[in-house]
Order: sequence, then structure tokens, then C-alpha cells
Amino acid sequence: MTTNGRVIIVDSDADRARQCGTVLNFLDYEASIYSDTSKIAWPHQPQLDWVALMLGDINTRAGLDSLVEQLHGFEDRLPVLLIGENAQSHHEDLQDVPHWQMPLPIKYPQLSLALDRARQHQLNKGEKSSRWMPTGVSTEIARIHSMIRKVSAHNTNVLILGESGTGKEWVARSIHDVSNRSNHAFVPVNCGAIPSDLLESELFGHEKGAFTGALTTRKGRFELAEGGTLFLDEIGDMSPSMQVKLLRVLQERTFERVGGNKTFSCNVRVIAATHKDLEQAVDEGSFRADLFYRLNVFPIQMPSLTDRIADLPLLLEDLARSNTQQGHGLTIFHPDAIKMLSSYEWPGNIRELANLTERMSVMFPGEIVTSEMLPARYTKNVVREAPPLAGSGAVLPEGGVDLKDHLCQVERALISEALRESSGTVAHAARLLHVRRTTLVEKLRKYGLQKSDILTP
Repeated sequence: MTTNGRVIIVDSDADRARQCGTVLNFLDYEASIYSDTSKIAWPHQPQLDWVALMLGDINTRAGLDSLVEQLHGFEDRLPVLLIGENAQSHHEDLQDVPHWQMPLPIKYPQLSLALDRARQHQLNKGEKSSRWMPTGVSTEIARIHSMIRKVSAHNTNVLILGESGTGKEWVARSIHDVSNRSNHAFVPVNCGAIPSDLLESELFGHEKGAFTGALTTRKGRFELAEGGTLFLDEIGDMSPSMQVKLLRVLQERTFERVGGNKTFSCNVRVIAATHKDLEQAVDEGSFRADLFYRLNVFPIQMPSLTDRIADLPLLLEDLARSNTQQGHGLTIFHPDAIKMLSSYEWPGNIRELANLTERMSVMFPGEIVTSEMLPARYTKNVVREAPPLAGSGAVLPEGGVDLKDHLCQVERALISEALRESSGTVAHAARLLHVRRTTLVEKLRKYGLQKSDILTP
């Protein structure tokens, strides 16, 4: 039973094919090996569990032509990994098929990364694609991809939640790109960066002479986004007076420019995002409950980078390639550097990762970055020393102890303490305990713990 999918190996070099199959099985892929292209048991249409075709040497031109014809016959192209000297010459034949070249000898990190890239391509399959689609093959990102595709077919309001730097705008752009609004504008607005007294004019526009400095009539972001998508970032920073005006637009789909009396109708999809806990803000009275419910029709919770650390190699590769477009040579991260970075807590999430990758691309263009070349903050021991556990050093009672029950009590006590120290923020508490956020949420349910109970003095 495999978990990662199936890979077809086509190679006239039987020994190399068997070696590839062994490695694939070790990586938890199902390998189907063929030396003759005419014997391949092709599926009617590759599904998500068909990950890639590993193409080595083919003895005849007719065999290659038959293989290429079969690949082009699929509506969704099956990614190809080229191995062997002869296979490298097939680049032109496969120009319409997603493919990557595997240098020999094949090494585990390179093969694992190439297969992750192929799985990423399979996850992104669909009628429309987006260059903003979040990179990764983790369970968390697969969930995000699924939600993007589901909501993009509707005009539903979306609220994207998550820590700063997790890629909320990427998700918003992806929803726009794969929706039927993609031929119209995507207009982003950072509500936290614009003074509250200017935000109304920024969103709705103004008429000439509406206020001092209004020398001409100006269209607002709602007009500029007509037919498309308006992305309201940091919606949690919007002032109460602006919340009322935004709510009216969402309810009535009409607005007026500042200083004007003409009513404009708008056909705009609104996607909002924030790093704040809006439910808590509603409870505190700083955010309107009716606006929250209007925005929160389809919430998407973005995982932190530590919650999707399995995506780190792919993210590093993508970010490094984006730096090559800026004139830097392609910088590659050595497996020991990736391992070191995987143990870091990443408080700045993907934004911090992007800054690190750009810094390494500037300092070491075209080189292989090892762990010794990383900045000091990423190489120091980031694992905090564990506090002494309850009961450590204790003498075993004469009548013995229910070990399972005792360990549950210890775990429950440490979870409660971590939540108190993090002021009830589950993601921060998970970092203190060195577990995934989703794991901590499951344990909270298991023990029936409520943040409100823990934080009550």
C-alpha cells in the first residue's frame, strides 16, 4: 500500500531501472518498470495518484514516438523525469510535456525533490492554473489547493486567516486567477497601511473639490476592480466607521464617491485577509459582528511554515529560481542546510524564508549553500531546553502507578502551561511544545481543554 502515488519507469537499462524502482519503493512510491514502450499498461487517463514517468534510454525511435504520442493524448500531461544520456536528447520531443532532467548518478535528495515537483504539478491540474498557487505537497497545502479550486467557481466572499508572512495574498491571487473573473483586475489594498481618514477615498474614490487637495475626480479601488477581485489585506486594522461603510457595500453592492451623490453599482468579489483573531476582536467590540459574518462566508486558515515544514525543499527551490530571474545564479541548498533550516521556528514564515533565500543568492550565486554558510540565527540550537517534567525524580509508590494516566496528566499540565505562556495562541503554544498546530488542536479536544478556562485566573 503506497501513500505517495505511482511512477512508471521506462528504461532499456534493466539494472538502472531496478535501482530506480528500489529507491522509489523506499520513498513509498509504487514503481512499474518497462523496457519496451509497447508493453506499458497505460491508464485511461492519469489520475492524481499517477505522479510521473521516469524516462531512461529507449532503443528505437518508433518506441519514443509512440511514448510521446501517448503522453500528448492525455488531457493532463503526466510529468516526465529524464534520466540517462540518451534521455537528455528528448527535450525537444517533450517540449509540450512538463519534464525535468535528472543528472547521473541519481541521488536521493534530487530524486525526492523532483518527485515532489511532479506531485506539485499534479495537485495544480485543472482547467485553469495560477502562478500564485502555493508551492508544496504537504497535507496542509493540498487542503489549501482543494479549497482554492472549490471556492473559485463561486462569487462567495473569502476570509483568509493566518500569521504574517504565510502567503495570504498568494492564495487570494490564486483564487482570482482560476476564477471566471481572471480576465479582469485583481486590486489589492492594505487597509493597515492607509490612514483611516484616507481609506474611504482610496476605496470609493472622490469627486473634484471633495476635500482640500482633491484637484481632480478620482476612481476608487472598487471601480478599478469592477468585474474582478478586490483584496482587502489586514482587514482587522480597519476603523469602526469604515467597517460600517464597507458593510453597506457588501450588502447593497452600491457606493458613492466621497463628495458625490451619484450611486455606483459594483460587481466585485471581495477577498479579505488578516493575521488577527477577528472572533476575539468581535468579542472585544473592536470589529463589527455583522461585517465579520458577511466576510467569513468561506474562511481559509493558512498554516504556518512550521506546520508545513515538509514543503521547505520545494519552497527553497522556487524562491532560489525567482532570484535567478533577478540576475543571480541559481543557488542550491545542500541537504544538511535544509535539515538545519527544518529545525528553525520561522517566526516570519515564508516572508522570512524568501529574505534568507535572496540573501544567500546574493552572497553565493550559483553555489551550493551548506549549513556552515547559513547566518548564525539559523545554525544555533533552536530547540529550547525542556523544563523538568512533573514527577521526575519521584519515587515509585508502593502500590505502583497507572503510567498511562500519569503521562496523560503530565501532558495535559504542560499543554495548559504552554497556552498560558502564549496567551492562548495555539500556534505559539505548539512551538513551545515542538508539535504541529494540528496535533495540539487534537490534544485540546482529547482533554476537553478550552482556552478560556486555561486563561481564567
